[in-house]
Amino acid sequence: MESALLYVLGVVIIVVGLVISIGLHEVGHLIPAKRFGVRVGQYMIGFGPTVFSKKVGETQYGFKAIPLGGYISMAGMFPPARAGEKPRTASTGFFDTLVQDARDASLETSKEAGIEGIPAGQRDRLFYKLPWWKRIIIMLGGPFMNLILAFVFFGIVLVGFGLPQSTSTVGTVYQCVVAATSTQTECTAADPASPAAAAGLVPGDRIVSINGTPVSGPADASPIIASAAGTPLTFAIVRGGKDLTLTITPLLTDRPVVDADNKPVTDADGVIVTHKVGFIGIGYAVQNVQRPVTEVPGFVLDSARRIGYSIITLPGRVVELAQSTFGGTPRDPNGIIGVVGIGRLAGEITSLDTLPVADRASSLIGLLGSLNLALFLFNLVPLLPLDGGHVAGALWEAIRRRFAKWFKRPDPGPVDVAKLIPLTMAISSVLLVLTVFVVFADIVNPVSLF
Repeated sequence: MESALLYVLGVVIIVVGLVISIGLHEVGHLIPAKRFGVRVGQYMIGFGPTVFSKKVGETQYGFKAIPLGGYISMAGMFPPARAGEKPRTASTGFFDTLVQDARDASLETSKEAGIEGIPAGQRDRLFYKLPWWKRIIIMLGGPFMNLILAFVFFGIVLVGFGLPQSTSTVGTVYQCVVAATSTQTECTAADPASPAAAAGLVPGDRIVSINGTPVSGPADASPIIASAAGTPLTFAIVRGGKDLTLTITPLLTDRPVVDADNKPVTDADGVIVTHKVGFIGIGYAVQNVQRPVTEVPGFVLDSARRIGYSIITLPGRVVELAQSTFGGTPRDPNGIIGVVGIGRLAGEITSLDTLPVADRASSLIGLLGSLNLALFLFNLVPLLPLDGGHVAGALWEAIRRRFAKWFKRPDPGPVDVAKLIPLTMAISSVLLVLTVFVVFADIVNPVSLF
């Protein structure tokens, strides 16, 4: 029962964190929009039926039933049709009608409020009438807020909780030495004793130095041990607060070659690649080490590179997801994962009582950091309806107007992004289908951390 409650708690924490992140994303749009005088009719968190709303000034603030997004409605998101361009109706074509409907919604046409839906004297309060750089600031305000949240969440993890790091403390002492490719789990009489066990090294011993060279972790100790097969080494250790000295002679063995992520390297046939190195038979203890705040930007940048690569390779990852979902193979933990999957992971983390509370809290906060960083990067994609699409339109307008000024041509006016509405709807439909598919995959073939 307690485990189930903890699981639900993890899901609730992620949902609340997501809602807060969405709300602040929209605040990032709202504040500069109001600062630049744009009329904002609505600020809503969620989609679907309205659950609660309250009008403050000219803006309606509220929550909707499905907390998986949000929006602010700004007057004049799309410019009106050019002079001489006839309004489109259903008889002129489906896509043309979509464009005209978008213009009408953008300008909030009504008999009572006037042709542009704004009282006389305030008709410059339209988004499309702003200078291009102000529109970019408004549209980047949302993603920028997610970037700030990513820095905050990752900062809490790094500075407050710390990151797992191998130390010079011995975590495991292997009793024997077996072949690198062996799958046996117990020692046999034919297996030689490991040098560490034979010398009396035990878990909890902290290695201070080897042959007088200070050691702070595997990065210091492993090269010394690997290059000293058959050569006695003097280990200065601390055990229970007392200084001790042990002599250990590394054994020349075939050990796996590992990559930058410490994973065994395999050849073209899938066989683990090995090399002959000195080996004493220990594993190092891992503990959380707090990092200075100066490391946060680098950590965010590294995370952004990984997430950005995932976005760039999205089509291939969709194919992989389909193969694992319908082929019954395990999900790639580094592949696409949706909100349902993130919620399940959060539930797994909080319900795992073998993890300390601090580690569980750190993992949840890290998930929220990754989620906000993904929102930041995804919204920069230069396609409507994403924020990056509006930024691209504003930049193109600035370029056109600059060239017109250089060549003394008439001002070409605002870029009519409303004409991209059919493409926007197509992209929105693809995103909707992808979202539904990922949710389905998260349910029938979920990613599991454990």
